[in-house]
Amino acid sequence: MRLVAVSILKNCALGLTAVMLLIGSIVLAANVWIVARTQDRIEHDLPLCAAEPVGVVFGTSYWARGGGRNPHYSARLDAASRLLRLKRVQHLLLSGDNRTRFYNEPVTMWRDLRDVNVPNKDMTLDYAGFSTFDTLVRAKEVFGLTRILLITQEWHLPRALFIAEALGLEAQGCAIPTESVEGTWRLKAREWLARVGMLGDLYLWKREPYFLGPSEPIRIAPSSY
Repeated sequence: MRLVAVSILKNCALGLTAVMLLIGSIVLAANVWIVARTQDRIEHDLPLCAAEPVGVVFGTSYWARGGGRNPHYSARLDAASRLLRLKRVQHLLLSGDNRTRFYNEPVTMWRDLRDVNVPNKDMTLDYAGFSTFDTLVRAKEVFGLTRILLITQEWHLPRALFIAEALGLEAQGCAIPTESVEGTWRLKAREWLARVGMLGDLYLWKREPYFLGPSEPIRIAPSSY
């Protein structure tokens, strides 16, 4: 009886190992494919980033998990203002989460960019950018964009560019430099899983944005710079 129990446990362990190896292989293969498919549209040198009419700035928390200002947030805003001044973009779409009146990523970005003299007319706020997917669907369907520059960290760009391509957007990526901080590895690990989930969103369960709303085409004002 004991030998039978041991045999069953061994078979279960082997089966679990095989399943884990299969899942790991799928995650690895999906990530390699997505990164390879998007690498030629990512520029790491800010002044050389592709010139597009609108730069999409993805929202993130102002505060870091351990306290203090989130360096990923700061880097995105610094890059966005510089890209405007370098005339790599003519307008910014600030897209983020607006879940409560006490947490509003687009307004926080707008205020901080105003503090560095970015004019109101060069910014549009998207209050329903609850995810990368939602931001890009709304960029096309609500704000009427066809060509965009994605402004975010390098590890985020492959997924964002892949989604944009699947939606029919002509997108380029501007990988912004960000100081290394504790916990960044968690974001990168989560991104590996998010890329796999994205394939399901696009090709299996046909995800829809949380909120779409009426059309609000962006009209680009003459440059102030």
